Amino acid sequence: MLKTVEVSIVIPIFNEKSIVADSVTGLLYRLPDIIESFEIILAENGSDDGTLAEAEALAERYSQVSCLHVPEPNYGRALKQGILQASGKYVICDEIDLCDTDFYRSSLGLLRSNKAQFVIGSKLAPGARDQRPFVRNLATRVLSGLLRYGAGFKGTDTHGPKAFERDSVIPQVKACIVERNLFASELVIRAERAGRTMVELPLALREKRRPTINLAQRVPRALYNVGRLVWIFRILERGK
Repeated sequence: MLKTVEVSIVIPIFNEKSIVADSVTGLLYRLPDIIESFEIILAENGSDDGTLAEAEALAERYSQVSCLHVPEPNYGRALKQGILQASGKYVICDEIDLCDTDFYRSSLGLLRSNKAQFVIGSKLAPGARDQRPFVRNLATRVLSGLLRYGAGFKGTDTHGPKAFERDSVIPQVKACIVERNLFASELVIRAERAGRTMVELPLALREKRRPTINLAQRVPRALYNVGRLVWIFRILERGK
């Protein structure tokens, strides 16, 4: 029988063996002050450093933790599968090196009071403090600009943590075509275009560890997928 919880927290993980246990146990310690019933879904994808075994051990140790496995490194596919597997009324999509429970508290307050259906943690919204290296901050600004001018995105950032009502957003999740790192962007834009009540919350962000995927390796694929999003929202969707 599928268990029902208020909040499902979906965290894609790739080569995170060094921090996954501390991050998850830290969440398990802090979450009861914010959420009465919750689950943590670790969406492992293509790790080669023992992350999968670590995640499975956490799932065996803690009843609130589960683990799904995607064979190849594919952030978007892992996140999508995690959302579809989630049983919570609300879903929070987070990163293992963030686990920002202040965002959880604020976003759930907006969702529970019906002031929002979709909340995004933004690194670029007024009041945000992005303390990551300049190159990563610049990459976020460039990507957001391309999405605004190319795909009609109206916000400031698509890649921060997200919280939303699961049932109202599942149709947009299932409709997403792009995978890997631009799945999150497509989901946000689809939710925006579907008329979901969107709210951005400014983030205070600093880099806790080096990225597990080199930025230079991500750029060509990201540009290709931005092009696909432009095609989807400027041509394909317009023709329907």
